[in-house]
Amino acid sequence: MLYLGCHLSSSAGFYNMGKQALSIGANTFQFFLRNPRGGAAKDIDNNDVKLFLDLAKINNFGKILAHAPYTLNPCSKDEKTREFARLVFADDLKRMENIPGNLYNFHPGSHVGQGTDVAINQIVEILDEVTPIAKNTTILLETMSGKGSEVGSTFEELAEIISKAKYNSVEKLGVCLDTCHVYSAGYDIVNNLNKVIEDFDRVIGLSRLKAIHLNDSMTEFNSRKDRHEKLGDGTLGLQGLINFVNHPALKGIPINLETPNELPGYANEINIIRNNYK
Repeated sequence: MLYLGCHLSSSAGFYNMGKQALSIGANTFQFFLRNPRGGAAKDIDNNDVKLFLDLAKINNFGKILAHAPYTLNPCSKDEKTREFARLVFADDLKRMENIPGNLYNFHPGSHVGQGTDVAINQIVEILDEVTPIAKNTTILLETMSGKGSEVGSTFEELAEIISKAKYNSVEKLGVCLDTCHVYSAGYDIVNNLNKVIEDFDRVIGLSRLKAIHLNDSMTEFNSRKDRHEKLGDGTLGLQGLINFVNHPALKGIPINLETPNELPGYANEINIIRNNYK
């Protein structure tokens, strides 16, 4: 089953996001629980949740993916920033319990000069505190492009975070792989896809791969930059992305587009992928 969607605005509620997804040929979606730059979150409407869960069941939706705000940095050099990350993380995970069995994705953060070892320990410290809140949610670390002092641009760094975390079963802690990010970080999923998949499995384990961000890239391979592009308009190319989606090891994993698009553009990309899915 191909579970394919895109990023939708949560301002209209879960049920309307579900209807929007169906209107563009999607059967999953990604969303923010609050403003992506931080700030207060809207109250959860229990009736809205019930309507969505019914809609998702009838239409065989895949797992949906909540994304942490971009300002969440659990390994910041600044203690107040880390405290903000802890509070938002915990609050978001409480909210996710209203839609059990789904996914919550976050960027591991940037160490801002502290070094990777210190950063990994800080990320683990926050994970150990907030993970027990996620009784029915799987937390995902996103693969990063490696710009600046980002943590998580290598499979080894993600594996170290997972191995050090106290609550690290595959039901509790996994990975979201972003095609633009891994390509920019030096993993050649265009010319050496099998090797990248094998390396991921060896270092992290494919059982940890719970979600995919499908994006082309504006920048060259190994650029260490995070510049998403529409499918087929970037350096990965449409055929490379189609090959990626069709890799047998990735079957059934929910895929969300984060390309620079509005709904009609997402609908077109979803149609292209579905028409080329084997």
